[in-house]
Amino acid sequence: MIHRHTHRAGFSLIELLIVIVILGGLVAVVAPGLMDAADGAKRDTVCLKMNDLKKRFDMFKLDNGLYPDTEEGFQALMQNPDADKYPNYRSKPYLKKLPKDSWKTPFIYVNKGSDFEIISFGADRKEGGEESNQDILFSSCNK
Repeated sequence: MIHRHTHRAGFSLIELLIVIVILGGLVAVVAPGLMDAADGAKRDTVCLKMNDLKKRFDMFKLDNGLYPDTEEGFQALMQNPDADKYPNYRSKPYLKKLPKDSWKTPFIYVNKGSDFEIISFGADRKEGGEESNQDILFSSCNK
């Protein structure tokens, strides 16, 4: 008598559906954590860029005795806005190109007299917002 062995060639539809449901559940649990980590990394990068900009504004103040006006902003780091007002401006600019945040949006500079604020509008690129869309202020980066 000859015995024939039958070999299964693949998975049944039910087995495949169970695997798909399990994988879907894992993605639903893991994906939000990955997105939060990505948002956090972008915010950290913005703070690092702002810290670099602060150092450049501090060098500007050291050379010229004051921070640029709000209207002069980042342009003042790239080119002397007023030779009479800033006679000690360096021969090389403090900054080569306009800085942008992690969402490719220009930073905002606001002179506050003896200090200043640098602002990023966050992921939504609009003033205000909550969570990942919340504005990032340099003054809150180091807290």
